[in-house]
Formats: sequence, C-alpha cells, structure tokens
Amino acid sequence: MKCPYCTSLIEDESLVCKVCHRDIYLFKPLTETIRSLQEKLSAQEDKEQLHKRIQELEYLLEVAHQKLNAKASTWREFLIDLAQFVLIPLMLLLLGHAVITVVYDLPLIYLRLVSIALPLPFGYWLFKGRGRSLLPWFISAALLAAVSVVGMSAITAWVDHVPVMPQSMLEWREFMEYASSIAFSFLTGMLLGGIAYHRIHRPKNAASPFLKLLVMQFSEGKLSPDAIQQIIKKLEGFGSTALALGATATSIYTGLKGLL
Repeated sequence: MKCPYCTSLIEDESLVCKVCHRDIYLFKPLTETIRSLQEKLSAQEDKEQLHKRIQELEYLLEVAHQKLNAKASTWREFLIDLAQFVLIPLMLLLLGHAVITVVYDLPLIYLRLVSIALPLPFGYWLFKGRGRSLLPWFISAALLAAVSVVGMSAITAWVDHVPVMPQSMLEWREFMEYASSIAFSFLTGMLLGGIAYHRIHRPKNAASPFLKLLVMQFSEGKLSPDAIQQIIKKLEGFGSTALALGATATSIYTGLKGLL
C-alpha cells in the first residue's frame, strides 16, 4: 500500500510510514474496506451500488486526511492564512474608514456598506481553498471585527479629539452591532466558501449519514436509494443556503440598523 502522506510504498501491515514516520493506523480500516469492495466489484452484478459505496468511503478517507493535515499544519501556514484572510481585510477596513469619514466626510451609511461587503470575499476564499473548521475561524472573524471597530474609533478620536471607547450603553450597543455586522459578513463568506469546496471535492453520491438515516426512517422503506439520495441533496442544499442567507441578513441588519 501507499502512505497517504508521502505516497511511499510500505508494507500492508505497517502502522507507521517508514519514510515520513507518520501514523497511518486511522487510514487502514477505510483503505482495506475500499480494496475489498474494489475486488468484489468485478465479481458482483450490482456494480453501481458497490461503486457508490466506494465513493462514499473514499470521501470519508479524504475527510480523515484533511483533519489530520489540519492538526499537523505548521505555525507558518497558520500565520500566512491569518495575514491573508484576517489582517489584510482589517487594514482595508481601517483604510476605508479613513477615506470615507476623514478624507471625503461622506455619510456613515457608505462606511457601513463597505464594512458589510468587504470581509465576505475573504471568508469565501479562505474556505473555498480547503476544508477548515468553522469555529476557530469565526472566533478570528469576531476578533477582526472588534479590533477593526476599535481602530476606526481610534482614527475618529485622533481627528475629532473624542474618547476612543464608548462612553454610554447606547454607544456600546452600537459598537457591538457594528462589530457583529463585520463578523457575520465574514461568516457568510466562510459558509459560501465551504459549500463551494464540498460541492467540488465531495463525490456526487456521498451524503450525510444522519440525514440518510432520518430520511429512511420517515420514508419507512418505501423510497428507492436514488429517491433518498435526491431528497438528501435537496435538504443539504437548502440547509446550507438558509445558513448563508441568515448570516447575510444578520450582517445587514446589525450594520444598518442604527442608520435606517
């Protein structure tokens, strides 16, 4: 067999790669099951069902590989991603604030629209590039939002000679709403990017085991496998779209609430 990390040829019974010295015991059950199904494929009449099962197992193998790679990612890669997808939008938000409010003295609604639109593409490309965990990056987005709003307040304080931090409950509420609009814009981009990534990399016949079990229970065995697959696909698409639309609506509402 081949090592899933460095593709070196190793013994079938090996648990650690002799070349890169990384554990492969998590991949062995899936790899052996795939090989067994591939051997049966040539001897069975129902080749289509076996082929679908192989695709599902290959997808699970890819997910396991991504999780292990994510854990083994270096600090250098993390810092590069942080600079590209968090620090750059932060700098652009501060620059946009300076240009709109200080240089041109435009109405505040223009700044809010820019703040809602700008983080979204960064979140999209962050998650479209490879599979990632949503929670740590959403926490990063929340920190980005808080730091950007504090930075904007600092710019305003420097120009108008006013306090940097909010001085009343009303100002604190506006601070939190503005930061939330930036964070949820980033979240919308991450959700859309994650949807795009999984549509590209997931096999057509792979489906969520939970949704598959749920549909089978409600159908009471009256639906064909293809009909179940179509229902699952629609449910997954609807759920992902609903989450993205909800994040978008929250971002727009919190960003423009105090101006409309």
